[in-house]
Amino acid sequence: MKLSLPPSVSAALLAAVLSLASPAIAPALAQTRAAAGLPDFTELYEKQGPAVVSIDVTQKIRRSSGPQLSEDDPFYEFFRRFGQVPRGRTPERDIEAQAAGSGFIFSADGYIITNAHVVENADEVTVRLTDRREFKAKVIGSDKRTDIALLKIDANNLPRVTIGDVEKAKVGEWVVAIGKPFGLENSMTAGIISAKGRDLPQENLVPFLQTDVAINPGNSGGPLFNLRGEVIGINSLIFSRSGGYMGLSFAIPIDVAMNTVQQLKEKGRVTRGRIGVQIQEVMRDTAEAFNLARPMGALVNSVEKGGPSEKAGIEPGDIILKVDGREVRTSSELPRIITAVRPGTNVNLTVWRKGAQRDVKVTVAELKDDQAASPQPRRNAPQRERAKPNRMGLVLSDLTDEQKKELDIKAGVLVEDITGSVRGNVQPGDVVLAVISRGQTTEVRTAEQMNALLAKLDRGASVTLQLKRGENTFFSTLRINNGE
Repeated sequence: MKLSLPPSVSAALLAAVLSLASPAIAPALAQTRAAAGLPDFTELYEKQGPAVVSIDVTQKIRRSSGPQLSEDDPFYEFFRRFGQVPRGRTPERDIEAQAAGSGFIFSADGYIITNAHVVENADEVTVRLTDRREFKAKVIGSDKRTDIALLKIDANNLPRVTIGDVEKAKVGEWVVAIGKPFGLENSMTAGIISAKGRDLPQENLVPFLQTDVAINPGNSGGPLFNLRGEVIGINSLIFSRSGGYMGLSFAIPIDVAMNTVQQLKEKGRVTRGRIGVQIQEVMRDTAEAFNLARPMGALVNSVEKGGPSEKAGIEPGDIILKVDGREVRTSSELPRIITAVRPGTNVNLTVWRKGAQRDVKVTVAELKDDQAASPQPRRNAPQRERAKPNRMGLVLSDLTDEQKKELDIKAGVLVEDITGSVRGNVQPGDVVLAVISRGQTTEVRTAEQMNALLAKLDRGASVTLQLKRGENTFFSTLRINNGE
């Protein structure tokens, strides 16, 4: 009788036999592993490990040695009896806070890259090499927006990494990290690229690489290598509910980092371009309403008065498709492209306007840190007699001349209420400025005019509304559903 074992059992038996076999079998196992397509990171670690450094940061914090209580405080006497409140003013003392991270040498004369948050507010930065040498590092500059810092140590002939091309990186390819998780120096972890160009909350200037490489506190600022031993990213943050690794790690692409590093090295700070527009994503329904072949580009919500785009003739409702011939696939790509342009440079924007492409030349200005958009207060919506909902489920009313003056608009109608299952970013109190459908833009002057326009459209047709909410102007795309 022939004995047949399941594949899993056979594999287990084979592994047990090989574990008892001669050490001479080890090279054969390595060859078998390579033949099976499994990566071998040993050579990469031996060659690139010496260029990865440990970074220890000391920060002096001024703190009181006891509670700050006045003699009139009811708890003063309680603390005084237990020796917690000395006579006179409570003295302050310096407390040293310690932090640790990783970094890597990218030039043999001692320039090192790490994360800005690793060395933020540091009073002293110590860099330790794999050969146990230690150096006091100077922070040449740091940039919070990209979370990149440039350090310099007084040394020469140092091992250095090779900078790779992140554009050639593919989702699914193997990558490894080397760093100092939880203080364990020169630890290597491996995984794959899970996604590219990832947008994260509160940051739209960095198209993060997402990986499943194990990254933990202390890995910050360390390199992410491809299998060729080239740095393609800088490990920066993780998404976690526990504070430790949970399978979602994010790295700053090396091209973004090197652009920042070059500016920090040359002038100690980073300058970025701006063109003075507020934008939003072009969804499939929006593209249909604008008669655009496919969803792409950045839809201009509003144009800054007196800004570069207004001077060049950019208008709300334009869709920016290209910058100097470079395609803008999503709205998040536009600020990344523009901020990388040196202020004062002329760029050619290819825009989609009223169903046709046109080119507009814009002179890029400098983005200041204090120019970040802040939320605007919402105006109180004027109350009027309730009308009937239209085919989109919107209850509209006309604006008085006084209301138009207050809102600083020449035309528009008020959304008083919403009925039915309206899907889109529309709220009571919004003002409809224009309707875009089939590539045609129609300025809205009265509720009757807008309702009549919608009545002519087929059920299911995409309609984009240009809306004003408070001080902000934006677009929202809906479908005709007869108010249901």
